[in-house]
Amino acid sequence: MPFNIMTLSLVDRPISRAEGLKILERDQFCCQYCGLDGKASFESALVMSVDFVVPRARKGKKDPGNLVACCRPCNMIKGTRVYANFDEAKKYVLAQREEMRHAWESKRGRPAARAATG
Repeated sequence: MPFNIMTLSLVDRPISRAEGLKILERDQFCCQYCGLDGKASFESALVMSVDFVVPRARKGKKDPGNLVACCRPCNMIKGTRVYANFDEAKKYVLAQREEMRHAWESKRGRPAARAATG
């Protein structure tokens, strides 16, 4: 286990490929924030990752209860913020995505067609 010289404490290693695959399989390769289906296309599969609900940067543990399947855009939006619970994190991520969508659509001059969800 690595040692953090700044905090003088041990640091968990990032999740392994096998651990990540277990989380993705558990969550059926579906982003737990926005619902992106990682099995829908190769491009969707490429953006899937695993998110620490309580970030490692905030002492989040590497246990299955703290890990969820997540697309990279949602992971970036969530960042290293800490939320009261997963539902609060999801609410924040979805609100930010919607705000970004509105900003993007206003620059395009017309609303974009929404992808079918299902």
